[in-house]
Amino acid sequence: MDKAESEYENAHAINVIGTKNLADACKKHNSILLHISTDFVFDGEKITPYTEDDLPNPTGVYGQTKLDGEQALQTIWEKHFIVRTSWVYSQFGNNFMKTMLRLASERDTLSVVNDQIGTPTHAVDLAEALIGMIVFCHANPVKESQFGIYNFSNEGQCSWFDFAKKIFEVNNKTITVHPIPTSAYPTPARRPKYSVLDKSKIKKTFGLTIRKWEEALYPFPSDK
Repeated sequence: MDKAESEYENAHAINVIGTKNLADACKKHNSILLHISTDFVFDGEKITPYTEDDLPNPTGVYGQTKLDGEQALQTIWEKHFIVRTSWVYSQFGNNFMKTMLRLASERDTLSVVNDQIGTPTHAVDLAEALIGMIVFCHANPVKESQFGIYNFSNEGQCSWFDFAKKIFEVNNKTITVHPIPTSAYPTPARRPKYSVLDKSKIKKTFGLTIRKWEEALYPFPSDK
């Protein structure tokens, strides 16, 4: 997200041109495209969960190029599902949870932003939801009205500060965590103040059951 601010051409190539290429290929082969997008398409000015019908208003390059990719896909190929998600983490790759666990092994205290509200998304829960959508499509004729945009994250909401504290609790890490405002931790890309997603549509359409974000943390070992 931050690198996109200084590398617009790369962000555009990946998020817009890459998505367009996938849409073209799916149209050629009459395949349904399942595309992952982001809560960064919103400006974070709401105080209630975002629905699929809310008007996007990205505030940075990452969110804008993801939105441009969505729109390119919608223009090219109607058989698509766009899944917007947020705060994705897992035991693999680089993400907030792994960063917190690493810092907990290096420091006694840590300051974490407390005025950005959203919902963590366990990558395995997201993957299972996507598989559930694929299984649904194989088992049922998909109506034209069912294609389109869907939201997915775990249930509930928290700040990054709350998320960090729960990570340390679950992993039995002893560290003092201080809440700080966003202004005390400036980043190249502006983060939405509020980006909780309403999951009613995806649950109703595909019959999904979604775990609370706190519950989703427990499978992770503390040292991996």
